[in-house]
Amino acid sequence: MTLRFDKLGVVIAAIVAYAAFAAPFATFRANRIVPGQARSILEALPLTLAILLIAIVIAGGIIALLRTPLLLRLAASVIALVALAILIGTAGGFLTPAGNTFARVAPASGFWLLIFAFTLLLADVLTRLDLSPLARVGVLAVAALAIGALLVSGSWDSLSILKEYASRADSFWAEGSKHITLALGSLAVAVVAGIPLGILCHRVEPLRAGVLNVLNIIQTIPSIALFGLLIAPLGWVAAHVPGAAAVGIRGIGTAPAFVALFLYSLLPVVANTVVGLAGVPRAANDAARGMGMTDRQRLFDVEFPLAFPVVLTGIRIVLVQNIGLATIAALIGGGGFGVFVFQGVGQTAMDLVLLGALPTVALAFAAAIILDAVIEMTSTSRRAEPA
Repeated sequence: MTLRFDKLGVVIAAIVAYAAFAAPFATFRANRIVPGQARSILEALPLTLAILLIAIVIAGGIIALLRTPLLLRLAASVIALVALAILIGTAGGFLTPAGNTFARVAPASGFWLLIFAFTLLLADVLTRLDLSPLARVGVLAVAALAIGALLVSGSWDSLSILKEYASRADSFWAEGSKHITLALGSLAVAVVAGIPLGILCHRVEPLRAGVLNVLNIIQTIPSIALFGLLIAPLGWVAAHVPGAAAVGIRGIGTAPAFVALFLYSLLPVVANTVVGLAGVPRAANDAARGMGMTDRQRLFDVEFPLAFPVVLTGIRIVLVQNIGLATIAALIGGGGFGVFVFQGVGQTAMDLVLLGALPTVALAFAAAIILDAVIEMTSTSRRAEPA
């Protein structure tokens, strides 16, 4: 019997082999800022658990390497990810000396490479299974519940990032609220302003090129530069316009971050509205005219519903973009998870950087999956309607 290799599986197996035997699994530090000491899987865990974990990841790598059934690949990826998630917490408790509150244990490159490899395997399997939109959202919900259960159970409490969280729990949720408010608030205002502007650009062709060119120019300005450019005008408004400072408008803080995110959000919303309306089949418009519909009725009853999946794609782009860009707002006092990122950079504390970076990545990832599912369901329903 000839063994057949999976092309992606070759890459995954190579990563697994390197991560399991050559890369450190965890890092031990006497305190949060001193250089860490690398620990392999065999050094970071009790011997029995270390051998078990190595057996699980090697078996998973072999299953990925060979052309095996999808359900077997799914089981291998899930089992490996669960084992890694549980045992990294065990490593934290095993490496931390009893009663030592200053020591820090963090996942090292080997752990992250194994997580990457088996997440890649899981993503490949889910793609091949061609799950429905609701099923994909369900997978996301299960993953979120599993991570939540590990957090609530205290399995990860001995890890350095959770120790950073424990000392900043109140500010973490406060900054998280600011981060989400910035991302969603600027998106909401951009949708309210951008969709009508997109409709206007679609109807008035001479206006289209000028508006889109201006928005394209704004999009090319680096985020830090745009935040900086807004400090002076908003500071002037706060100083000279009565009541502006009272409602939070000032050169430093949330206002310039909100305005910058709003400006960045306009191009995808406006452009996708124009593209969506331009893509409405001419036959649909002709049929609406034949039924005696007015221009207003055609816009809201025919054109915009058909263009909505494309508009929603623009909104998805904006939401994921804003979740990431809101991190930079901390540089000008706008708050958000970026506060921890830049504090960590300033203190050379990588765990603090991760405390801000990981929730940002998780939010963007979840937003992308959920909106992708909504877009697909909306597109499917629109295609099914004529039948």
